[in-house]
Amino acid sequence: MSISKAYLSEIIEKAEQAKEKKATLGPDIDLSRYKQHIVRGKLESLEGLSKQEREASILAGIDIKEETRAGSYMQVDHSVVYERLNKVYEGKLEIMSTNEALQRYDWLEDYYWKSVRVDQDKYTAQAELNMTHGYFIRVFPNQKLDYPVQACLLIAENYVSQNVHNLIIVEEGAELQVITGCTLSKSDAEGIHIGISEFYVKKGGKLSFTMVHNWSDNFHVRPRTGVVIEEDGMFINNYVLLKPVKSIQAFPVAYIRGENASAKFNTVVYGLKDSYIDLGSRIVFEVQNTRGESTARVIAGDESIIYSRGDLIAKTKEHCIAHLDCRGILFSNKGRIYAIPQLISDGASKAELSHEASIGPIAEEQVEYLMSRGVSREDAVSLITSGFLNLDIPYLPEFIDRNIKEVIKATAKESM
Repeated sequence: MSISKAYLSEIIEKAEQAKEKKATLGPDIDLSRYKQHIVRGKLESLEGLSKQEREASILAGIDIKEETRAGSYMQVDHSVVYERLNKVYEGKLEIMSTNEALQRYDWLEDYYWKSVRVDQDKYTAQAELNMTHGYFIRVFPNQKLDYPVQACLLIAENYVSQNVHNLIIVEEGAELQVITGCTLSKSDAEGIHIGISEFYVKKGGKLSFTMVHNWSDNFHVRPRTGVVIEEDGMFINNYVLLKPVKSIQAFPVAYIRGENASAKFNTVVYGLKDSYIDLGSRIVFEVQNTRGESTARVIAGDESIIYSRGDLIAKTKEHCIAHLDCRGILFSNKGRIYAIPQLISDGASKAELSHEASIGPIAEEQVEYLMSRGVSREDAVSLITSGFLNLDIPYLPEFIDRNIKEVIKATAKESM
């Protein structure tokens, strides 16, 4: 049974009122440029992707053979081309498009557009008024999967606006790891990806979510994410961006609503060419005995501009503890980094909120020290940069970690 028509009408009405509403942050995008609609057929396996699509998916963290995945979801442009659940996890996990889930479950009215406002800006409105699927992932109570679920949102054509709405529900006592890749199979593609993501972690649940973005010089990206964490729940968010992008603006918000719950954001960004990158995270503490941490490592090369934001907001009057750690390295005298930490204690007399932020060039004395030990300058810069970006991100696939190091090495060579 689908969610009610009355609720959908209310949501659509709000979206209509916001479809021209500019976002608070980031450059404004003319959405009318991206009108092409692409429909694709289903695949029997991920091996059925084109060579370019397979290569792009792999770089975004996708295991084409699915040997170490509990399930897979694949969307190309506007079509869901592949969904698969490992038979071992039948009755423990479900994966489908959000459109299908909305038709199947009326109780999704309690989740759909509840942690992100549909009238937040023109991008949230676009995602509702011109929705093109997105994934729904739900792990059943007390289920702890051995392997992660993977999802890939790929764009293969020009002038596409991919407007997805993703929902993840981790039921009580369950644990889930998700690896999501958003990517292009055409390096010169022009378009926009709008991704609405709503995550719900129930009592005692744990969600580890890793997002790898691989975009290109002419592409705009506007994710909008809300996370709700209940008692004893844990949310870990890992974000990696190593490729150029025309512009990206994202500011996920985690709402901690249960005691002894926690949220952690890890962000690794390498700005290249003339990328405009505005990223951050916000953690809102609504109850006592809660924890949060936001760690960002950003490098600005070429003429890239990076805004690294972080908000900690304590609304409970009881104890909570959180820390922001933002560090940036300038690899170019034309690059720019803005570190913008914010701590807000809203009558929270027992809150412990702290932050540290630093921006500077790569330490020349460290380079010279390594060179004095027989290391070439190129390798010295690569080693220092690799160490700087290494956050020991939990559950980060090994090949993604290798990819980070390869990008660092290549960029270090270009900067010599």
